[in-house]
Amino acid sequence: QVQLVESGGGLVQAGGSLRLSCAASGTIFSIDAMRWYRQAPGKQRGLVAALTSGDSTYYEDSVKGRFTISRDNAKNTVYLQMNSLKPEDTAVYYCNQEIYGINYVTRNYWGQGTQVTVSS
Repeated sequence: QVQLVESGGGLVQAGGSLRLSCAASGTIFSIDAMRWYRQAPGKQRGLVAALTSGDSTYYEDSVKGRFTISRDNAKNTVYLQMNSLKPEDTAVYYCNQEIYGINYVTRNYWGQGTQVTVSS
């Protein structure tokens, strides 16, 4: 089946930048939506950014103007460019892709999560 592998997390000082990647592999006919979520300790998981197959984008208010979601269709990969990072951005970031694949079924798949820590 489909697997999502995330990379790019790490430790960065406030004001710095990171670029997260999430690559999908397996039987993939199309990717209908790509999303990034994050979850801080003791808090609920929340949607950060989303990108549809029609290239419509969504950003949570707290990241507008700082984060950019993009994709590379040839590599089945979604990216999250994070600039001007703040300590409040510290969380585990999870990739989610809505994939039309084997058995002609659309399903949501999740990456393993990657830690982003922003220090002051």
